[in-house]
Amino acid sequence: MNQEKIAARIIADTLDAVIYCDRSGDIQLWNAGAERIFGWTAAEAVGRNLDLIIPEKHRAVHWQGWERVMETGETRYGATPLAVPGLHKDGSTMSLEFTITMLTDPTGRIEGIAAILRDVSVRWQREKELRARVRDLESRNS
Repeated sequence: MNQEKIAARIIADTLDAVIYCDRSGDIQLWNAGAERIFGWTAAEAVGRNLDLIIPEKHRAVHWQGWERVMETGETRYGATPLAVPGLHKDGSTMSLEFTITMLTDPTGRIEGIAAILRDVSVRWQREKELRARVRDLESRNS
């Protein structure tokens, strides 16, 4: 099997969400992991914009950042995972971590952005509970 076929199978079958959006923020790729995490099938998601998975109160900030990246080609997100809230099809929210990769044309113009996302809600809740316990213990010892 050649490398392209292997890569396509990995993207298709990974449990993490792999999403690719064009410059306008319209979803062009939505793998099985994205279906599992967000509840939308690829048929429902492809062609729609990212508002599909962004909680409403975070959309304005998201799109401001998106436009800045499209204009400048610069982002502070890349190798370090970004933690953000996400929106499930059923309206529930989740905690996500993701990294991005910008795809450019031969002139360096951004064509779109690929993201690999992971639902970290269970870990985030556990850490929140631990922080609360630590605060409680510290206040008892003060």
